[in-house]
Amino acid sequence: MTSRERVLTTLRHKQPDRTPRDFWAEPPAMNRLFAHVGHSDKDRLLDMLGVDVRHLEAPTPPEREVGGGLFENFWGERYVYNQTPWGPMREDAKGALAGANSFAELEAFPWPKPDCLDRSQLKAQCVRYENHALLYGFADIWQRPALVRGWEGMFMDMAEQPEWAHFLSRKFTDFYLEDYTRVAEITNGRIDLYLVISDLGTQRGPLISAAMFREFIAPYLKEMTGLIHRLGGRALYHSCGTIQPFIPELIECGVDVLDPIQPTCPEMQPESLKREFGERLSFHGGIDMQNLLPKATPAEVEAEARRYCEVLGKGGGYILGPAHLFQPDVPPENVIAVYRGAV
Repeated sequence: MTSRERVLTTLRHKQPDRTPRDFWAEPPAMNRLFAHVGHSDKDRLLDMLGVDVRHLEAPTPPEREVGGGLFENFWGERYVYNQTPWGPMREDAKGALAGANSFAELEAFPWPKPDCLDRSQLKAQCVRYENHALLYGFADIWQRPALVRGWEGMFMDMAEQPEWAHFLSRKFTDFYLEDYTRVAEITNGRIDLYLVISDLGTQRGPLISAAMFREFIAPYLKEMTGLIHRLGGRALYHSCGTIQPFIPELIECGVDVLDPIQPTCPEMQPESLKREFGERLSFHGGIDMQNLLPKATPAEVEAEARRYCEVLGKGGGYILGPAHLFQPDVPPENVIAVYRGAV
């Protein structure tokens, strides 16, 4: 099988020749891995690891410094950079609208337009990765709006002035509906997976109630998945945390693939997820980023990757990868071990 055939087979819940693989990493983690392998050629590295998915890139406008070491991106998310031995690592701060006191301030904010993304290289990327499955996007419908507003502000808005929360999610959703439509046109419908992001869980349980999910997230998620399906793709939904209570509703909203299945409790283990949802949902990721990857031996990492492939990949429906972007505290030997353990 080609890489693309392998991924599409597993997403049809059919058994591929082997479990397909994906890869993503924070920039400092990439720098550490490049230093380990002795080169900085990402395609060469991914080929060595047998990675089947390629992430297409449409660069965003440059960030700007707003003072005191604080940076702001084109959406108004703000963050600082903490130094690591392998380069700076972003840490989020309160966003540009955290101090907003009126709805007029939200309306007056210089919201980005879809024209701001540089899609000029997408066709060339499709040609370069002709035999790979293609993933595009960084659409967010709730979490990044909350970063712009500040988490405290977003939670208060949802409870006391819900029109504010809906305004923010509407801005992001409309932007990415247009972005994904344009990308599908540019690439002639070649994209296999479109990413939608919004973290719903903590280590111990959901961040919000089911009622708030249905009011503030489900309508926008349905719009995104509906468009993705009309464009001929599948919706890969990312949420960290213990989100098992939301999974039936995510399926109802049109989610095809769930990432990253963070193994924070028994309900988020591969055996129970496959048993409860494996006929209706595919899975992506899952190799523990908090304890296993930073602390275990390569042999232990290999064994866990094999377990996920054998459990979640039985009969198809699984793409191997980490439970979050590889972090810089993960030894390169353990990154490689994830893919060496794949079956």
